[in-house]
Amino acid sequence: MAKRSIALIGAPVDGGAGMSGCIMGPAALRVANIGGALSDLGFAVEDWGDVTPEQVSLSLGGQTHHENEVAGFARALYKNGVDAFSKGMLPIFLGGDHSLSMGTVTAAARHAAAMGKTLHVLWLDAHPDFNRPDTSHSGNMHGMSAAFFCGEPGFDGILEQPIDPVDPRHFHVFGVRSIDQKEGELLRERGVDVMDMRHIDERGVASLIRSVLEAVKRDDAMLHVSLDVDFLDPACAPGVGTTVPGGATYREAHLAMEMICDSGLMTSLDLVELNPYLDERGKSTRMLVNLTESGFGRRVFDRPTTAY
Repeated sequence: MAKRSIALIGAPVDGGAGMSGCIMGPAALRVANIGGALSDLGFAVEDWGDVTPEQVSLSLGGQTHHENEVAGFARALYKNGVDAFSKGMLPIFLGGDHSLSMGTVTAAARHAAAMGKTLHVLWLDAHPDFNRPDTSHSGNMHGMSAAFFCGEPGFDGILEQPIDPVDPRHFHVFGVRSIDQKEGELLRERGVDVMDMRHIDERGVASLIRSVLEAVKRDDAMLHVSLDVDFLDPACAPGVGTTVPGGATYREAHLAMEMICDSGLMTSLDLVELNPYLDERGKSTRMLVNLTESGFGRRVFDRPTTAY
């Protein structure tokens, strides 16, 4: 990967989740020296601090919770993301729950449109987060972020301007193992590229990630990667409020990030759903930092052994 400058942008939002604690995620990642780790790999790193959510007043349908907090962060992240892209930087958004992607992915999509390109999104997650306000059982907006940036209805007022929606066929969900019934129906109707754990078991990480990267390269597109802690098996990363058994192993996760790095295609990154309150002595935080390092050039055999 070319040594582009990196902007670290914190998003201490947890109103989109069903459990508090993600608000501490950006601080934990900084304590784990994510900036220093990237600097050691030869990247120029600027820490832009945490965004300040804007004041928003709106009401969505269904049973949505904390939509004003979520929208306030989405607007701030959108503006910070657009600013980072305009400066030629690669933004890494430190979360915070997955509702932050309402701002981060739309910023990437706006930049892609301005460059005459399309945007592909690789969603490393146990959940596809493709609910709308009228389909969600929980009302938690971290489960709606992908539906929003793919242009589904029901989200009027989240941002101040119309979005450049991501084509659902360019939305690649990898590692999923928990899908609501109506959510699954919507995913099939929209043609989302869903790769669940059975696909991974049958075809392997390398084959499936390669297929995504080949599609991005074929389209000469930008690639936004969104890495949720619950993509990993809880044994590897317990610090998340939405654990689902049977997730990616340590090696599978690193392989995915190493392949992304080798492709040189990633143009932005989310690190989301880290809940330090639920973690085991920083185990999940270190795992996220290590995976980020793999996404930017470090290999597992180069990594010092860490006793968890």
